Amino acid sequence: MQRSRRRCNGIAMGSIVLDLRPGLGIGPFSLGMPISEAFAQIEQQPNIYDVVQVKYYDEDPLRLDIVISFPDHGFHLRFDPWSQRLRLAEIFDVKRLQMRYATSLVGGPSTLATFVAIYSLFGPTYPGIYDKDRGVYTLFYPGLSFAFPIPSQYVECCHDREAELPLEFPDGTTPVTCRVSIYDASTDSKVGVGASIVKACVPPLPADSLYMEEVRVKLGEELWFTVGGQRIPFGASPQDVWTDLGRPCGIHQKQVDQMVIHSASDTRPRTTLCGDYFYNYFTRGTDILFDGHTHKIKKFVLHTNYPGHADFNSYMKCNFVIYSSDFSGSFDQDVNASKCAITPSTQWEQVKEILGDCGRAAIQTQGSTSNPFGSTFVYGYPHIALEVMKNGYIATVTLFQS
Repeated sequence: MQRSRRRCNGIAMGSIVLDLRPGLGIGPFSLGMPISEAFAQIEQQPNIYDVVQVKYYDEDPLRLDIVISFPDHGFHLRFDPWSQRLRLAEIFDVKRLQMRYATSLVGGPSTLATFVAIYSLFGPTYPGIYDKDRGVYTLFYPGLSFAFPIPSQYVECCHDREAELPLEFPDGTTPVTCRVSIYDASTDSKVGVGASIVKACVPPLPADSLYMEEVRVKLGEELWFTVGGQRIPFGASPQDVWTDLGRPCGIHQKQVDQMVIHSASDTRPRTTLCGDYFYNYFTRGTDILFDGHTHKIKKFVLHTNYPGHADFNSYMKCNFVIYSSDFSGSFDQDVNASKCAITPSTQWEQVKEILGDCGRAAIQTQGSTSNPFGSTFVYGYPHIALEVMKNGYIATVTLFQS
C-alpha cells in the first residue's frame, strides 16, 4: 500500500543538500529514530519535503519495512516494521540528491559521484564485493556503502567477487554510483543492494529508554510500566498519574460517550455530555480516561500505531503484554512467549484462541465516511475491547473494570 502527500509549492528537484553521516543518517534523519520523529522533521520543512510517499504491506504490516520515500529527491527511509525505528537510508538516484560530507559535495545534478571521486573523498578501504547476477560492484565503509553498475564488457575487471582499487576500466573511464546505503555499523554488517539490505539492523536503544517500553496489563486491575517501574491501577487519580508518568502530552474532554447506548445499566441519553476527560501520552501510545465526577481512572486505551489505521502517526507504538483473566502466573514474570498473552503482534485469530469467541463485532468508522482506511471492527470481552483492522491486526485496546 502506498500513500502520498499532495505536492505543495516546493523547490526545484535536486536542489537540496543533505549532510551524509556514515553510520548515523542523512540530513535530519538519524538511524534509530522513531517514525513519528521522521514525520515531525518532514512537517517542519514542507517546502523541501513536498512530495512524500508512505509504503507498507497492507495485508501483513509486520512482514515488510515501512518506507518513507522522497521521489523528487531520490532517497527513501526504511523503518523496521515492529519497532517502527529507522534502520536504513538509501539514496536510489544519486543525481537527484546532493550530499555533503565534511566540506565536499557528493552527487546531485552538478557533481558526478564516480568511483574515483568517492575513493578520493572517503579514503582507502577493503576490496568490495561484485554481484555477478546484478552486475553491481559494492564498495564498503563503516556504516556506508556505494553501489556501482559494471558494464558487461568490463566484468573481467571483477574476478573472484573482488576487484582491485581504485576501480577503473581499461578505456580510462570509471563507474558512477547508482545507490548509496547508510546503516548502523555496530554489527560489522555489509549492507549493499538486493538481499543484503536485511542485514541493516536498528541501533540498540539505551538501557533506560522509554521508547517501546514493555507495558504489562492485568485485566481489570492495573498497568505496569516495566522500565520505570510505575504501576497505574484503575481508580488512580490524575495526581497519581501525573506523579508517575509526568505531564501528559495533551488533555481533552470526552464530549459524548458513544458506547453508552450499548450499556443496559446506564440510562443516560445518547447525547449527554459525559464530562469525562483524557490524559493523552502520545509518546507512550497510551490514553487514560478519567471519570468526570469521581476523577478516577475508568479506562486505558493502548495504541499499536499500525499503518493503515486512521490514527497512524498520532501515537508512538505501545508495546503492551496483556494477561488473560485466567492467567495464574506471577504478574512480574516474562510472558512474551506465553499462549495466554496478547501483544501488538497478536492477530485476531490468536486473540480468539486466548479469550474465546465473543460474537459479532461493532463497526468503527472513525467518525467519517471519507476515512481512506475504511472501517475497523470492535470486539468486546470482560474488561477489554479490541479494535481490529481488516488485516486481522489490533489497532487499539481499551481496558476497563466493568
